[in-house]
Formats: sequence, structure tokens, C-alpha cells
Amino acid sequence: MIRILKLFIRAALWLFCTDINIKNKHLLKQKGPLLIIANHPNSFLDAIIIGAQYSRRVYFLARGDAFTKKHHRLFLGLLNMIPVYRLREGKQFLHLNEYAFNESIRLLNNGEAVLIFIEGTCINTHKLQPFKKGTTRILEGAHKKGLFPNIHIVGIAYNQLKGIGKKVNISLSQMHLNQSIIIPKDRVEFNKQVFKLLAENIFIPNQPTNIKKNPIYYFHLPYYNLIKKIATKKTTGTVFFDSVLFSLLLFTYPIYIILIITFLYIIGLPLPIIFGTLLCVLLLSKHTIEV
Repeated sequence: MIRILKLFIRAALWLFCTDINIKNKHLLKQKGPLLIIANHPNSFLDAIIIGAQYSRRVYFLARGDAFTKKHHRLFLGLLNMIPVYRLREGKQFLHLNEYAFNESIRLLNNGEAVLIFIEGTCINTHKLQPFKKGTTRILEGAHKKGLFPNIHIVGIAYNQLKGIGKKVNISLSQMHLNQSIIIPKDRVEFNKQVFKLLAENIFIPNQPTNIKKNPIYYFHLPYYNLIKKIATKKTTGTVFFDSVLFSLLLFTYPIYIILIITFLYIIGLPLPIIFGTLLCVLLLSKHTIEV
């Protein structure tokens, strides 16, 4: 099911993003225990895009307040997300972080890949924020067990932080950790190294997004405006607009296409013509957006 969902997400990203450029792409195929450390400019979309690029399953640590509703927990669980709580979510939840860190160590011990956003919070900016303790806690716990996972430092950047048609730059590098994290000084030194590498891996695309107002654009416009309106209403005052917009498009666009097929079939068009036309529309949709 995860593989099918990942293929579905990759197809959706192909339409949602004009271009995703990856530097050091060969690292995406690395096997064995892997801790992926990334910056966090665009909420859950960062995790979705980074995770979709790896050829393997990737688990994510995500802010705990997104897991408060049952259907949210179900959806985020399908995306392999593990809740981690901050003080602002309430002291009563902080004890649950022990589970998040222990689960991350367990996954690494089983040879899995875990993605953590070292800033611990998302602000819609490419400027790095102060690092939280979660990353070093995971590594410290892993080192105590004699486990030294591979470490990827991943910088992700967008030409725009809101809306479709964005261009994305992803730059990966492998960090070579020469010593265990044991004492506070080790944590400070580790964070200094990560900050330097992460800053070097953030390349912000400078091309603006332009939309071609052709027939395919107008074919999608009513549907997109409706989804955009819902996403705006649901995320006012938050950093979740892109994440919610992408998720709504991901799960409702197939329904939109089915409704179009049904309508065209009812008015008497042959199915081969219907499916052929829609296939052309899907393929040409990518070209309604220019960067």
C-alpha cells in the first residue's frame, strides 16, 4: 500500500511542481540505517517531497498538534509520520516524545530511514531557525546502542512558498560523524557542523512561476479555485496552506476526472475518445505552468 501511495504522490508532485531538481541524486539509493536531517520551510510538503525522492520507505517526525483529530492521525500514519510534541502543545504531551525518539532509534536499528527537521518548527522562510534537541537525542540514544547510522543533510528550497507550479531545489550531502554524541559539548559541535552543511545546501530558485491561460487552464480553473478556497479557509494564520492544498488535490482530483468521464459518457461520447482526450489533458497540464 505504501508503494502504491508513493507512486500516486510522485504523479501528483509531477503536476503540482514545475520542476524538482536534485543535487547528489545517487545518495537517494543508499541502504542501511539512515538519519535524514533537513530544513523546514514549507510544513508537511517538505516531508512529502523529500520522502518521495528516496527509493526506500522513509519515516518522518512531525509536529504533534497535527495528530489531535482521529482522521488526521490515520492519514499521517499512512505517510509514516511519527508525532513529536513541543512545549507550546502542552506539557501533558511532552512525555510522549520519549516514544517518538525511542521509535526513531528502533527504526534505525532495523535499517530504516528516518527524516527529522532539525529546526523543530516550520516558518515560511528559507532562513535557518535555531535547532531543537530532538536530532541529537536520537543520535545519542543510537550511539549508546552502538548504532551509527548514515547521515544525510538535505536542503530544500522553493521559488514560492504558496500555490501550485513551484520549482524545488533539493541538495543532499553525506555527513561523516567522527565521534559519538555523549556530552553537551558533543551536541553543540554536531549542531555547528549541521548548520554549516545545511546552509550550504539551500539553493533558492529565483525564477517566478507563470501560468499559461490556455484551454487546459480553464478546464481546471473551477475545480482548482474551489480547492484553493477550501485550503485557504482551513489554513488561515498557519503555515499549512501548501500541505493542505496538495493533500486536497491529491485525493479529489481523481474524483473530478471521474465526474468529467461520467458526464461525457452520459452525453454519448465513446469511451476511447473520452479516455484519449483526458490522457492528453493530463499530459499537457504540466505545460500550462512555466518557470
